[in-house]
Amino acid sequence: MRAGSYHHGNLRAALLERAEATVRERGVTALSLRELARETGVSHAAPRRHFGDRQALLDALAEDGFVRLGQDLDAAVRDAEPECTARLQALARAYVRFAMRHAALLELMYAGKHREGAESVRAAAERAFAVSLEVISVAQESGELVPGNPEHLALLALATLHGLTAMANGGMLDGQELEAVVPDAVEKLLHGLRRR
Repeated sequence: MRAGSYHHGNLRAALLERAEATVRERGVTALSLRELARETGVSHAAPRRHFGDRQALLDALAEDGFVRLGQDLDAAVRDAEPECTARLQALARAYVRFAMRHAALLELMYAGKHREGAESVRAAAERAFAVSLEVISVAQESGELVPGNPEHLALLALATLHGLTAMANGGMLDGQELEAVVPDAVEKLLHGLRRR
């Protein structure tokens, strides 16, 4: 596509898609609005209509990542059996799949949500993880899980899953090992968290 010939109508989505590909292929440092415009086939000024500067693009990319992660987590819970174990196993599989497919984006997402001034990214992260908090809260209310702060329990589970995917993305676990260890890790976490 030639520069200036972009007529699709959803330039923002196309820019985010190309930006994510750049981050995945070459890293965050390779991302620039001018290069993004060239690769998308638009004028060098066109991306500035959607992103005031490079940081705004990075924030939008992180926010979009959390929206997509939240959609994946929500769909996993909707499709799972209603009991706690099935729902948490489904959440774990969905998180790990996302983290494996979008490793560079996930790193950007977590860095973005801690940046001062990135309220929209933080809000998107909170919405993404609201479904896991709800699953834990419901299981606590029904007596399946120990009482306590559901955010702490969710953080424990997330730290476990994130650590496992970081090991896989770093080459310390292969895909088959990860598929085997994730359900086992969730079951062991649940063993410790179940009310006795």
